Amino acid sequence: MKTQHFHNGAIWLGAKSEPADSLLIQDGIITAVGAEAVGPLLEHTTEQEDASLETIDLEGGFLMPSFGDGHAHPIFGGMEAEGPLVRSCTSVEEIIAEVKRYADAHPDEAWITGASYDGSLVRDGLFDAEWLDRAVSDRPVVLRAWDYHTVWCNSRALKLAGITAATPEPQIGEIPRRDDGSPLGTLREWGAVDLIDGFRPPHHESVRLRALDRAAEYYLARGVTWVQDAWVEPADVETYVSASQQNRLKLRFNLAFYADPRRFTQQLPEMLSARQRIEELSDPFLTAQTVKFFADGVIENETGALIEPYCTSLHNHGMQVWEGDSLAEAVREVDAAGFQIHIHAIGDAAVRQALDAIEHTIRHNGARDRRPVIAHAQIIDSADLSRFAELGVIANMQPLWAQLDDLMTVLTVPRIGRERALAQYRMRSVLDSGGHLAFGSDWPCTSGTPFEGLAVAVSRQTDDGEPDGGWTPEEILDIERSLDAYSTAVAHQAFADLRSERWGVIRPGASADFIILGSDPRTLLPQQLSATPVRRTFLRGVAVHSAD
Repeated sequence: MKTQHFHNGAIWLGAKSEPADSLLIQDGIITAVGAEAVGPLLEHTTEQEDASLETIDLEGGFLMPSFGDGHAHPIFGGMEAEGPLVRSCTSVEEIIAEVKRYADAHPDEAWITGASYDGSLVRDGLFDAEWLDRAVSDRPVVLRAWDYHTVWCNSRALKLAGITAATPEPQIGEIPRRDDGSPLGTLREWGAVDLIDGFRPPHHESVRLRALDRAAEYYLARGVTWVQDAWVEPADVETYVSASQQNRLKLRFNLAFYADPRRFTQQLPEMLSARQRIEELSDPFLTAQTVKFFADGVIENETGALIEPYCTSLHNHGMQVWEGDSLAEAVREVDAAGFQIHIHAIGDAAVRQALDAIEHTIRHNGARDRRPVIAHAQIIDSADLSRFAELGVIANMQPLWAQLDDLMTVLTVPRIGRERALAQYRMRSVLDSGGHLAFGSDWPCTSGTPFEGLAVAVSRQTDDGEPDGGWTPEEILDIERSLDAYSTAVAHQAFADLRSERWGVIRPGASADFIILGSDPRTLLPQQLSATPVRRTFLRGVAVHSAD
């Protein structure tokens, strides 16, 4: 039996708990904390005489439960390195140059695909196909925007997909056009993006597995050991199953199957089959307990669903993905099948529709421990705030978004106006009203580094410390509740407390999933917190990442 003893540092046991100074682990399971961790050591001789005992000096560092990411897209994130590296480009010209560089270096690739460009670089996020033509005109080019709800295509891609002035507006999507009706080159939401995706050849499975490996390395270096993949389609299931069969899963993943209103009836049996297939693997690092719904799009391209119209139009309330009572009935069906509900809802109308669907489900299916999730919840109408607690809904928010960056000032505020802008990301309000709050990153849409999100949660400021006192300071969270939201609260979302291998807490009987930091995050300024490195990440008592 391998025994590990951690000492000489602060061992954080969660919000409102005093840290311990000692931790004992046996074969990857926490067996004792604090003073109770010292007694069993007497059963061992010195480290030199007993090879089964390993003592780890924290050197004044900080040990806490590892992070979970309650909403992300790991395969998307890992795939970004497989095409033009446009993520860091700060202008259209830089993007064009990078696409040309990549295309010249890969003359045999029939399609040039990549992600993800900054949609705020151009007014209204409308990118022209002719700009990409300057980089590549003889092969199709398709780039995803940072929001993953939008793509930018060159003229060749539009032609191959048959998207012309005569193409009707798709269901659940939009084709921005020139004055003559011809497609501009930007496609918004799935109905429009699918017009292109139907012609793009799929990536080879080896490429997708490499992307998943890359995502795992990214997360472990940031102290994340559980991820909710919040958009899983059949090809993704194959990738996760292959990774499991090849023993390539390096952290815990839960899959959320994507529910499409255009084909939901045939999807549900496919979801049940995929869940059974994954359960038969008996892989403790892979579960498939969730179904993901989109209630709306995003505010930045005016597809987020709002109760009151956008400032740009008296009649534009955004996009409702599921019409009428169809969302409520679909949610009820997947809940009856034993799945967890996970609903993307950005605008206040979408949040209300999501809450209504969950209420409908509880009323018809009865009470049980279902832990439904509403992801993002960017704008919550005050009349709906108390419903999160009443219905047992977890608000999974992305703390990094709660700042006045270019995305907010260039694309968001002009569309919704100052009053609604001040009602965004009501994290503290959800907690104070008795609701559950868990954090996620939505990586690769934005950074998957928890400490960058935590820095914003505790300050509501940019990296430059703007504005003074924080934006919407009444929603600032203290550091302990923020740490909890990115660790223990995500474990609650994941039903970790009900699993044979419990994780997300520093408690006897739990899996030894934790991180070690060089300094106590509770003592750091937001700007210091943002740059905090993770010294070591442990999973089941094994150091799976070390910065040393």
